[in-house]
Amino acid sequence: MKLTQAVKMAFSAILSNKMRSFLTMLGIIIGVLSVTLLVGIVQGATDSVTAQLQGLGGNKLMVSITSPKATYITLEDLTNLQNKDGLGLIAPTIQGADKAKVDGKISAASISGVTDAAQIVDGITVVNGRFIQQSDNQNRLNVAVVGAKIAKDLFGHTDVVGSSFTMLGRSFEIVGVLKEDGTTSMSSQDSTVYIPISTASRLMNQTSIRSFNAATISSGTVDQGKTALENFLGSKIKASSDNSEDKGYTIFNMGDILSAFDSIMGTMSLLLGGIASISLIVGGIGIMNIMLVSVTERTREIGIRKAIGAQHSDILIQFLIEAVSISITGGLIGMLMGAGLLQVLSSIMDLQLHLSVSVSALALGFSLAIGVIFGIYPANKAAKLKPIDALRYE
Repeated sequence: MKLTQAVKMAFSAILSNKMRSFLTMLGIIIGVLSVTLLVGIVQGATDSVTAQLQGLGGNKLMVSITSPKATYITLEDLTNLQNKDGLGLIAPTIQGADKAKVDGKISAASISGVTDAAQIVDGITVVNGRFIQQSDNQNRLNVAVVGAKIAKDLFGHTDVVGSSFTMLGRSFEIVGVLKEDGTTSMSSQDSTVYIPISTASRLMNQTSIRSFNAATISSGTVDQGKTALENFLGSKIKASSDNSEDKGYTIFNMGDILSAFDSIMGTMSLLLGGIASISLIVGGIGIMNIMLVSVTERTREIGIRKAIGAQHSDILIQFLIEAVSISITGGLIGMLMGAGLLQVLSSIMDLQLHLSVSVSALALGFSLAIGVIFGIYPANKAAKLKPIDALRYE
């Protein structure tokens, strides 16, 4: 029997019991839909967070002094480290917080005393005016670059370059406004105020730098730059305890954080996909059950076909094609429904959700495997029927 004829007979049998065939497909549809939705959402969330982490700099090292003992790291020390041993620019920071005020209006501000290098190292975008310059630090000027939220809270708009506000007991002139990135962003700077680090040191009474970010020359020199920083910090800081693991400082490599995050999300994607795949196995059991019923109902038909010359392989292929057709059709419907729902959820969740080619291929491949695995037994049972026994069946 030709394969095309076997396919026609298989679909004819499926269409003769439309409702039963649909209910049999339902388990496969739900299984594929669950897999595509869960994996698609995890991948979308992973892409979103990965983009934000990459925006923070894949070749950036973040240093924080944790030792409670007094340390004296100066701007001159960090300047001498720049452009050596794989390191590029270094952006020191003095952190603080206060309330920005003007004409009775108040906005809570996160204060960062920085140098001009911060704009490059930390990827800061200024949409109006300018960023902190070297001359601002040399002259210890009371100038500030403010986030969009602070500008709106104090003045009602972001066109505020040249305006002044009070903070830390001093009047600051606004020389720049940061790009608005929304309060949901993990690196949001909307409530940040950048001022010269020399001014911050004087007003916040911090004589030593306890945190800074360093950009390496390239992603290939991250390890070399990290070693240089460890050598420098080791000579400046004494551990706060006898614990050899407590060095009195921490160095975070954004590339390592990104790799660790990708690994975690990949594991979560496999776990959720595996859980959702259980419904595919349940759907496969449903296919086997219905195919066994179909073999019983069509026993006389099988006997007649064998009596007129149908071979064992002809019967086997016919029933196997029926099982695979039900499984593949259910898989396609589930995949299309998953793709549609991902588009709907994409606008609701504000994420870029889409059905990847790899997930589509995996879902269809699994559907095919389910059809073959759970269809082979009923098909083989039908093919083994003896013509005389099948014709006698009532």
